[in-house]
Amino acid sequence: MVSTPAYTVVLNWLEEQLRHGKIRVGEKLPAERALAEHFTISRASVREAIRILDAMGLVRSGAGSGPQAGATVISEPSAALGWALRMHIATKALPVKDVVTTRLMLETQAAWDAASGENDDHTDRDAILAQAHDVLDRMDDPTMSNDEFHALDAHFHLLLTSLAGNVVLETVMVSLREATIGYVQETVATLKDWESIRSSLQTQHRGILAAVTARNGKQATRLLRDHINWFYSLVPRAQNQSR
Repeated sequence: MVSTPAYTVVLNWLEEQLRHGKIRVGEKLPAERALAEHFTISRASVREAIRILDAMGLVRSGAGSGPQAGATVISEPSAALGWALRMHIATKALPVKDVVTTRLMLETQAAWDAASGENDDHTDRDAILAQAHDVLDRMDDPTMSNDEFHALDAHFHLLLTSLAGNVVLETVMVSLREATIGYVQETVATLKDWESIRSSLQTQHRGILAAVTARNGKQATRLLRDHINWFYSLVPRAQNQSR
C-alpha cells in the first residue's frame, strides 16, 4: 500500500479553510513552525506543501522577515494550468493540434456569447471593446517587437473572451494561450514574410472586433474560426522553412 505524503494534510486543510471562508485570498497562512506543530509533521513537509501550492497558483511566498515574509493566499489558476499544459505539450502527451482544436471550440463559443450580449450585466462591454480597439491600434506599430506583438495579440483575444462573462472559460483560454505561445513564437514568427502575416492578422482582428461590436455572433464565430485555422496552418510551412 502506497503511503500518502505528509504534506497532503496541509493541502487538504487549506482547501477546507478556503471552502468555508476561514481563510480568504489576500490573507497569510500560519508560519511553517505553527503548521508543522499543528499537524505533527516536519517543517520540510510544510515547505513542500507551500512549494506545491505556489506552483498551483494558490499562494505566493515571501522570503526573509517582516510583513512581506511567509505565504500569502492568492488565486491565479491560469498560471498553474498554463504551466501544466506547456509541460505536457513538451512531452508530446498533448498534441498541439488537439490543444488548438480545443481553443477553437471554446473561443468560438465565447465569441458567440460575447456578440450576443447575454452577459452584458456581468461585464463592462463598452470599456472592454474600447480596450480591444486600443490594443489593435498599438499592434499597428511596425517598429513593435515580435514578443510585444504576440503579447498584445493574446491580450486582444482574452479581452473578447472576457465579454462572454464566464470566468472558468476565461481562465482556460488564458492557459491555452500561454501553453502555445512559445510554440508559435518559435515557428510562425520565423517566416520570411512575417511582416505580411502581421498585417493579415491585424485585418482579421479588426473584422472579428467589428462583428462582436455589431453583435453579429454568426459572423464573429466564422471570422474567428477562419483566423485561428489560417494562423496555425502556417506552422508546417515555418517548420519546413527552418530545415
